[in-house]
Amino acid sequence: MMTRRTALKTLAVAGAGLPLIGGPAAFQAAAAESVEKSPAPQAGFRLGVATVGLKALPLENALAVVQRVGLKHISLFRAHSPWENPPVRWVEIAQKIRAAGVTPLCCGVLYLKNDEPAMRRMFEYARALGVSFFSCSPEPAALPLLERLVKEYNLRTAIHNHGPEDKVWPSPDKVWQAIQPLDPRIGLCLDVGHAWRAGTDPASAIRAYRSRLYDVHLKDSAAAVGQDDIPVEVGRGHIDQRALLTALIETGYNETVWFEYEKDPNDPIPGLAESVGYIRGLLHGMGTAAVL
Repeated sequence: MMTRRTALKTLAVAGAGLPLIGGPAAFQAAAAESVEKSPAPQAGFRLGVATVGLKALPLENALAVVQRVGLKHISLFRAHSPWENPPVRWVEIAQKIRAAGVTPLCCGVLYLKNDEPAMRRMFEYARALGVSFFSCSPEPAALPLLERLVKEYNLRTAIHNHGPEDKVWPSPDKVWQAIQPLDPRIGLCLDVGHAWRAGTDPASAIRAYRSRLYDVHLKDSAAAVGQDDIPVEVGRGHIDQRALLTALIETGYNETVWFEYEKDPNDPIPGLAESVGYIRGLLHGMGTAAVL
């Protein structure tokens, strides 16, 4: 596999060998014309930011970070819109986010107990934010109640795997087994880093569980299988990101892929920007691009 350093050297050598006929301006114009004539086809999925990775920042700063890295969709974490707030505040915050040019498409992860008033409040919260689904971590005993409310509210939800530390939902495999008898509006939120640490290859999980895969949390980890997480910039860890993107494209995944960058909570821009750039570079090299 080509390393970053090797790739940069290869590009530098290739650039040095280019003829300078017509000078730099002519070369740039020719390159621009080539790009204009053959734009990369789009993959079916969007790229966005899960604001759990920005939870140390106030909402305004978090939205500025999202825009700084060139994205405009978010999965909203409770730190930026606490569900303990009165419902009128949920609506106000959602309006504030959209007024800033950012669109919340999802919220979560919501932890659900087998308590109907409490769970119903989570559904009202998602509805007030104007999202069509949320990621969650329900108690196993709460699954029948979750199914009933999913039908009542006609909202999709995706159960999030949290790695080997989570005794209920450690891997996407466990989620898949649990949701089989349930309404198809209950699906899987694949956290690729936690899946890796739980011993599941993320690309294989995408292919196996595509029919109920409604959400993907994208990250990288330097941890070995079974170890505590060591978050790193995407492309610097163990996860085969190219294989993951290939699986998403080939299975026709058309939801959102959320960057969940957790390494530098107080200074996330450099690492998040590197991660976004790395994935965009991979997609470009594969001849495609994510939906804006």
